[in-house]
Amino acid sequence: MLIRMSDAAQLDPEDRKIITLARSARARNGVAEGAAVRDETGRTYVAGTVALDSLQLSAVRTAVAMAVASGAKSLEAAALVTDAETATDEDRAAVRDLGGAGTPILLAGTDGTLRASLSV
Repeated sequence: MLIRMSDAAQLDPEDRKIITLARSARARNGVAEGAAVRDETGRTYVAGTVALDSLQLSAVRTAVAMAVASGAKSLEAAALVTDAETATDEDRAAVRDLGGAGTPILLAGTDGTLRASLSV
């Protein structure tokens, strides 16, 4: 399900924060995508695309892995900053595995503008 967002002012401040963090990770590391996830306690985990010869991980899957490795039990939301039109099925599955079916992925362009809220 794709929900188009016409007004960024509708965003919760915590959702705006994870989009900003995801955008910063992408820019700082010079990678294709940046992502951030917020766990059930409000902690955030930020990551960029991992593109090694021996290891390929999207930014979302890297952020989810960081959350799991840090002891997160659930997710409240994920943000993805990318040029892509949507999140991959694998990214959706990773968010769903930890956060459940109702966890949104906030899809933003590289300028930080929210384009959609994706259901997983």
